[in-house]
Amino acid sequence: MAPTLDELTRLLPASSINLSSTAATRDDAIREAGALLVAAGAVQPDYVHQMLERERVVSTFVGDGIAMPHGTLTAKSDVVNEGLCVLILARPIDWAGQPVTLVIGIAAHGRRYITLLSQLATALLDDGRATSLGHATSVE
Repeated sequence: MAPTLDELTRLLPASSINLSSTAATRDDAIREAGALLVAAGAVQPDYVHQMLERERVVSTFVGDGIAMPHGTLTAKSDVVNEGLCVLILARPIDWAGQPVTLVIGIAAHGRRYITLLSQLATALLDDGRATSLGHATSVE
């Protein structure tokens, strides 16, 4: 079941959105996304290291200029509350050989991240929503 508007608002507070990230590399973007999740109280700081480790094992690039980094399965103990963050990059960065301009960080308990990842990817890859989001001028 897709998240409701109330659930998305809880998962993605305005403070977890950066409309003008200047991250220059994939790892910089992951660290920035992780820092937003930590600041939101969604994860413990060690989760960020697990996000980087996940990326070393398998790319979280999902297509259409979007990456959705998240921690490894062993990082579940570092998730305090489910949460999302969004980075819109000022310039495309290389992500496993693909240009990325939209990064959505995911923190979820257990395998729930698969549900969130799937729902977000489906929603964003339909009807050019990612392009619209990439041109957002306000967090609302």
